[in-house]
Amino acid sequence: MYRVAVGKVSSKFQLTIPAEIRDAMGLKAGDTVRYELDERGLRVGVVRPDIREVLARIATPEIQAAIHEETGGDAVAYVRRMRGYADDD
Repeated sequence: MYRVAVGKVSSKFQLTIPAEIRDAMGLKAGDTVRYELDERGLRVGVVRPDIREVLARIATPEIQAAIHEETGGDAVAYVRRMRGYADDD
């Protein structure tokens, strides 16, 4: 997905991300973005929260314990087993 858009920097050095780019990146109000600057230029990316952080915010300790017990503490391995993948796939 290659997109190019042009925006302006406000007097307070704020950037408005054009709608086409916001939509392509799946940005919503309140999302966090990351700026990376190197010799090639500036890159902007979306910072997505780690699933464990999200779970910690929304699940009670009882729910977290039940998930841990059900998955054996490794949700990725649990889902892979459910989908029939071998350990070395």
